Amino acid sequence: MIYKRLSESRGRGDHGWLKSFHSFSFADYYDVNFMGFGPLRVINEDWIAAGMGFGTHGHRDMEIITYVLEGELAHKDNMGNGRAIYPNEVQRMSAGKGVMHSEFNHSKDKTTHLLQIWIQPDEIGVPPSYEQTMFPADEKRGKLRLVASPDGANGSVRIHSSTRLYAGLFEGAENCTHHLTEDRLAYIHVARGQIHINGEILEAGDALMLAKESSVQLSHGVGSEILLFDLPNKALS
Repeated sequence: MIYKRLSESRGRGDHGWLKSFHSFSFADYYDVNFMGFGPLRVINEDWIAAGMGFGTHGHRDMEIITYVLEGELAHKDNMGNGRAIYPNEVQRMSAGKGVMHSEFNHSKDKTTHLLQIWIQPDEIGVPPSYEQTMFPADEKRGKLRLVASPDGANGSVRIHSSTRLYAGLFEGAENCTHHLTEDRLAYIHVARGQIHINGEILEAGDALMLAKESSVQLSHGVGSEILLFDLPNKALS
């Protein structure tokens, strides 16, 4: 099964200082057909205006990944973490038993563009924790770089989920094949540019959902940056 979700079919939110696209039901956007995909629960594409952000608020029992595309985002939490997140970095916050945090764009004149991702954990009630790692562009060029995994393999950030998240940059003749077992799902989100995936042409903001497929084939990128989620087939089992 292959399902293509176009960017313009996503939910939208506009709060003035914050503009968002929601891949799955979130806040005021609700679609019973898009509640998540396997344990992948949220992909919000956000644009945060200069000098604005999310004040202190709480989460629990969710793996939260922040992927900045442009600008920077200042993170602060009640675990004592406080640092900025930049492009090519991946921030992971395991909310676990509960965490309070804030996220702000402190720039005076630049908008921050980012993806916020929520993944349901395999285990609830774990101690909250935080991790942030840089993945240079050359490690993603023409290939898929593992950036989040349950075991922290290859320097990826560690999440409490059997999900594996990859990031890749593709241009021209660069191509890559990612193999899937029958019990795994794949969700590919195009963050920038254009790319061919399993015979489909996808643009920025589009996504492809795959179930019971043997591989994901990526080629013919034009300024393309993608995130590939290799997911346990929990929702469809």
